Amino acid sequence: MLDTALSDPILITNDTALSHLVQVLSQQNIIAVDTESNSLFAYQEQVCLIQFSTSERDYLVDPLAIKDLSPLAPIFSNPHIEKVFHAAEYDLIVMKRDYGFTFKNLFDTMLAARILGWTAVGLGTIIKNKFGVNADKRFQRANWGKRPLTPEMMAYARLDTHFLIPLRNAQYEQLNETSRLPIAQEDFRRACNNITITNAKKNIDNTFWRINGSRELSPRKAAVLHRLCHYRDSVARSVNRPLFKVINNKTMFNLAETCPKSLDELMKIKGLSKNLIRQYGKEILSCIQEGLKDEPVYPPRNHRPSDSYLNRFDNLRHWRKEKAKAMNVGSDVILPRDLLVAIVEKNPQSQADLAEILRDVPWRLEHFGKEILNVIRRRN
Repeated sequence: MLDTALSDPILITNDTALSHLVQVLSQQNIIAVDTESNSLFAYQEQVCLIQFSTSERDYLVDPLAIKDLSPLAPIFSNPHIEKVFHAAEYDLIVMKRDYGFTFKNLFDTMLAARILGWTAVGLGTIIKNKFGVNADKRFQRANWGKRPLTPEMMAYARLDTHFLIPLRNAQYEQLNETSRLPIAQEDFRRACNNITITNAKKNIDNTFWRINGSRELSPRKAAVLHRLCHYRDSVARSVNRPLFKVINNKTMFNLAETCPKSLDELMKIKGLSKNLIRQYGKEILSCIQEGLKDEPVYPPRNHRPSDSYLNRFDNLRHWRKEKAKAMNVGSDVILPRDLLVAIVEKNPQSQADLAEILRDVPWRLEHFGKEILNVIRRRN
């Protein structure tokens, strides 16, 4: 249940109100931030709400009502204002993509929970356990692009940031007491600096192989699937819907595998509604026929790594797993996967070589560096 003592969040829908909010935020040492997007309801998701909390008030910024959010950029890039997120990765990606924001001085309460070895790291569970408040899970999959926002949606959205500052304070103290604060600070810096914006979902030539069963198709039928994926993408783009809400992947595979030749045969494909067949059936059949005439498509070959590479990988992964058990944390807390792969690939033989790879995580280099080198050299 919601805490009825909470004051209503302040909804920001115009430039004047945004300017006032920026003044308020610029005077803070610490603020909490979250975003809501419409990824389940649009071809290209967009940020539909940005939530801020100070120690005194909660604010909801409506990007659909305000065209220019650039006044917020100095807040996010200010190294003197700590920005508290929960599971920041997606929020950072979408805000950098949509607005070009850069980020300094971040605290991620989910990363902190994992570094502390908490078994439950979801925000809803943490808020319930620590503050006795239940968030309404109905709105986790809500269409945040719809307007007007209901009072219930706004109440839900504000809970995503309202408790983050006191949660951060409790975690900071525990991180300090357990001497794990340096690990957290390394990961917070990496979160700010390693924001990767990809458009892989739209890179059909590479990603259609991710459809379950696609590699088992004959090269001719794989060409049909490839053609269908391009068609689905064009439809999804034109109606601004996610790909899976046009035709889901399982149905796409079934179409390519069976290659129906008529509307009657198309009707037998599970997952195709009568309305969809009425709108797009003839075009789907045409795509299938064109795909059968295309050049056969073969899956990309995965080159097997060398035995020495696999040996290093297995040894380092085993070391990481044992170290994680001893600290009661997930393995990637000990050594993030991208760094593990980089070490295995570059095969450092000296402290200087390893220091170059681990330059962004000096605490891990200091405390784990010698062990990592010993593991890498083992049966190398």
